[in-house]
Amino acid sequence: MTRKVEISHKTIIFAVLFLLFVWILYIIKEIILQFFVALLITAILNPTVTKLSKRKIPRGASVLVVYLLLFGSFGIAIAAIVPALVDQTTSFINNFPDIVNNIGLSSFISDQLTQQFLIQLGSLPASVARVTLNVFSNVIGLVAVLVFAFYLLSEREKLDEQLADLLGSKKRDQIEKNMALIEKKLGSWARGQITLMFVVGLSSYIGLTLLGIPFALPLSMLAGLLEVVPYIGPVIAAVPAILIGFGISPILGFAAFALSFLIQQLENYIFVPKIMQTSTGVHPVITLLALAIGFKLLGFIGVLIAVPVFITLQVLIKAYVLRE
Repeated sequence: MTRKVEISHKTIIFAVLFLLFVWILYIIKEIILQFFVALLITAILNPTVTKLSKRKIPRGASVLVVYLLLFGSFGIAIAAIVPALVDQTTSFINNFPDIVNNIGLSSFISDQLTQQFLIQLGSLPASVARVTLNVFSNVIGLVAVLVFAFYLLSEREKLDEQLADLLGSKKRDQIEKNMALIEKKLGSWARGQITLMFVVGLSSYIGLTLLGIPFALPLSMLAGLLEVVPYIGPVIAAVPAILIGFGISPILGFAAFALSFLIQQLENYIFVPKIMQTSTGVHPVITLLALAIGFKLLGFIGVLIAVPVFITLQVLIKAYVLRE
């Protein structure tokens, strides 16, 4: 005897509304992404804005001051670094065949490496053009993120009253608590990670310069950027410096290896414990998994927001699913 399955009208309506909700989320996914990045910027800058506002500076003016200082610092850093970076990168490209030959590889492997490098180099103008086009096409998105962040920073103190009017005082307290926790965790993680990347990059630059290894600036910037990838990043960043060192002399190659090992030990036992002691603890394996998923879904942008998204979801799941 066959069993008759009945589906109520409420179930059908709920399913339709759920699918409609998912469809709307997909349509506005870029806006959601922009708002999340703005939330991350807010979490990073809010402590500084709050300190300025406590000095009798209006909060809106405090946000504007922080923005000006931030963009001014970026402008000065770019003006100071880019000329040397371009010069050293160009020199590295021109000397790449000689570096490969000096390492002592067979002529066949050397020719293959040089050929592959030149092929990738040939596609570089197209890649630069594509990235430039994407940057200009995303200018509106960048402006939207900065406007979102400016509003969130300016109206942060009024948010409690707005939540009370919208949701009631009971729900407001819970949401306010969770938002403060998310902001604290995101801000501490981001500030700690940026500081750690800067310290590792600066240490690499000083060490490579003292050893006399050329192209110290791009190599140290690579080390700083790859610091965001646990375990694998520092190893990948060390390989070019070691190969260049061996391309000059065996002693310099071993010295570059020793420098990389020393910086990793300092990172593990001094930099990370000191810099990240107030930051949110995210296990390195979880970080790697989050970065891989972020890259698969959204590419480079996904890598940037992978760990912040995980931290946010972790707080929300504990608060609303596990009820901790």
